[in-house]
Amino acid sequence: MNLRDLRYLLAVAQHRHFGRAAAACNVSQPTLSSQVAKLEARLGAALFERTNKWVAPTPLGEAVLVHAARAVAEADAIVALAGARDPLTGPLTLGVIPTLGPYLMPRVFAPLRQRCPHLTLELWEDTTDAVVERLRRRQLDAALIATPVAGDDLVERPLFREAFLAALPPDHALAGLATVPEAALAPDLLVLADGHCLRDQALAACARPDPAGWSLRATSLETLLNMVAAGYGTTLVPALAAETHAARRDVVFRPLAGAETGRLIRLVSRPTFPRQPALEVLAELVRGVGPA
Repeated sequence: MNLRDLRYLLAVAQHRHFGRAAAACNVSQPTLSSQVAKLEARLGAALFERTNKWVAPTPLGEAVLVHAARAVAEADAIVALAGARDPLTGPLTLGVIPTLGPYLMPRVFAPLRQRCPHLTLELWEDTTDAVVERLRRRQLDAALIATPVAGDDLVERPLFREAFLAALPPDHALAGLATVPEAALAPDLLVLADGHCLRDQALAACARPDPAGWSLRATSLETLLNMVAAGYGTTLVPALAAETHAARRDVVFRPLAGAETGRLIRLVSRPTFPRQPALEVLAELVRGVGPA
């Protein structure tokens, strides 16, 4: 068993396909398949279920992958500690939640490129649970999220607090108010689909029960804002998204009466990640472009 074989296992688990995993590892599919099969033979058990259409880890495979990811990460850390790579050079894989990425990252790209011209940012946009899981599996280097993480295997860097604003149709009864009480939004509040942290934050802020059975399952703020514009209801929008859409005439944004209603944006990573200087630079730049 060697690190190369462990990297093959991780690639198969990530891509769920032997051909794509082989391409990612820059080897032929027969070579990768053969090495995985040899490892399974050595362990005396299958690590992946295979059909012509899909590949999935077995329960044993899931357990082995945890150790494989840890071993590869530690090996990479040894190389980094030995000074084989500048921490500000090469790819940095970053997870980001969909209600933050489109509004924050355009502000970060240019300053980061100017500050670290040899650093390549690779984004993975998904829900909080998904990016945190990928981070724990060593498939991401860090993640930008808006909720605290459980456990002591990850560390957080607080970046900035982002307020929520009410998004309303121009003719809505609340649109004439200077500030909108959160509870007043509850009767016609539109929220994102399950899995989005903003959904839970909006429901909690407006003291509205979870609308079980409701037909709307929007997966983006853009969809919610278009529904608000069409008069279907109201919603809560993070400040960066509101700034992006400030020129719209079919939606009005109003501050909330609860001045503390919002979310804390944080950069989450593994404490063993070897390129901490890159994360420090990223955290500094994000703090600099976040809302005042």
